[in-house]
Amino acid sequence: MGSADKQGPLWGAAARDWSEIAEPGQIPFYEAAFDAIEVTNGTNLLDVGCGAGLAMQLAEKRGATVSGIDAAEGFLAVARERVPTADLHHGDIEELPFADASFDVVTAFNSVQYAADPTAALREIKRVAKPGAGVAVVTWGTADQCEMRVVLGAIGSLLPPPPPGAGGPFALAAPGALEALVEGAGLTAERSIDVATPYIYPDVDTATRGQLSSGPARMAINTAGLDATTAALRDALATATQADGSIRLDNVFKIVVAVA
Repeated sequence: MGSADKQGPLWGAAARDWSEIAEPGQIPFYEAAFDAIEVTNGTNLLDVGCGAGLAMQLAEKRGATVSGIDAAEGFLAVARERVPTADLHHGDIEELPFADASFDVVTAFNSVQYAADPTAALREIKRVAKPGAGVAVVTWGTADQCEMRVVLGAIGSLLPPPPPGAGGPFALAAPGALEALVEGAGLTAERSIDVATPYIYPDVDTATRGQLSSGPARMAINTAGLDATTAALRDALATATQADGSIRLDNVFKIVVAVA
């Protein structure tokens, strides 16, 4: 089973809520990655695990030609609206439907860790990237850098125990872990960048709706039910309530900048 079979139905279940509430919070690391791999006018970019297309939309504003692939048909429906000119595909990121050496740059924003075989996904990224192309792979920072750990912990409490050896959402944030994964797939890791990425919502209701749209939350809904998942999320998010009633969760994301 590839990533699309498992992840697609989860992440696509509430694609509009994700695109409108949750995805805009990712803009800091989208822009930082584009700066790091020099996305400019004329760049031919592939976004692996492109979600609802916001990153591609931002890249297109820089003058890039964009392509994307995602496991979730719901996300791709939104992406087609946002970026009508994009070459979009539904499928597994372990089997990219593109020719060898096709792209100037490749991005993977929080997608590789959801692949059934992350190393296979990275090898595919290397294959479709031109020799010397810039590659940006993004994942969570360490748990102590991410206030989202409280939310992810609440979701995890509703799920069956992970299989032995599973590292959890912050596993690739350990020193050298993502770099080793990237290097093991034949890419050359040049440097890593930490990007402050606060998740800010106007109120707990909006924050809860946004968080309910994530793949892990949808899995919790399937396991424990909507009411239990909503209650757990509201309790976790309430810990981040500000004086004005807004919700703020400060996080750091890690970008490994590599060369194909």
